[in-house]
Amino acid sequence: MSIIESEHAAIPVRPAMRRPRSRGQASLFLFAFTAAAAFVLVTVVDPYSGATASPYFQVVGVSRPSGPAQEIQVAAGYANTVTRDSFTVNEKPIPVPVPVAAPVASKSSSSTAPTAAVPDPGSAQAIASGMVADRGWGDDQFNCLVSLWKKESGWRVNAENSSSGAYGIPQALPGSKMATSGDDWQTNAATQIDWGLGYISGRYGTPCGAWAHSGDVGWY
Repeated sequence: MSIIESEHAAIPVRPAMRRPRSRGQASLFLFAFTAAAAFVLVTVVDPYSGATASPYFQVVGVSRPSGPAQEIQVAAGYANTVTRDSFTVNEKPIPVPVPVAAPVASKSSSSTAPTAAVPDPGSAQAIASGMVADRGWGDDQFNCLVSLWKKESGWRVNAENSSSGAYGIPQALPGSKMATSGDDWQTNAATQIDWGLGYISGRYGTPCGAWAHSGDVGWY
């Protein structure tokens, strides 16, 4: 063995030693593994666990306005304006119903009268019934006539108003007016009725017209 070989052989060679890992690297590896495992578990068990509703949704890159999320402006005579997330919608105002006054019933609505009873033969009302039919008027007109003269005179031939002097069944004023229908105007029911129907026809058209006027003012 040469001197050179002996020198090399005399120097012991130490085996290479591995450098132990640091504590920080081990912690980082453990954290990464735990985070990855948690993400996988959450996604499998409840994929929507991270989703929450927010009233302040906004598009990425667009700043949310500093004002309220929703604004409603109402002005009389104009459409309502609704602003939501930079979008504006015009709504037509709801029409306000206009109150309508109910029609006032006219006093002349009392032109109808209760149904008259069948008159006794030969009575003043029986005579009047025939004369009413001769003029072409119906039962409704006879009913009005019965009510009218019942109110005025009670259908009495000699009925006289002490204040005005009106006389007879139709309460003619003065009573002597009925002489145009007969000289017996003071005692004859037919004469008085004939004159009274002529008066009603000329002034009110029908007995119901006279009855309505009497209901309005108290006389005809």
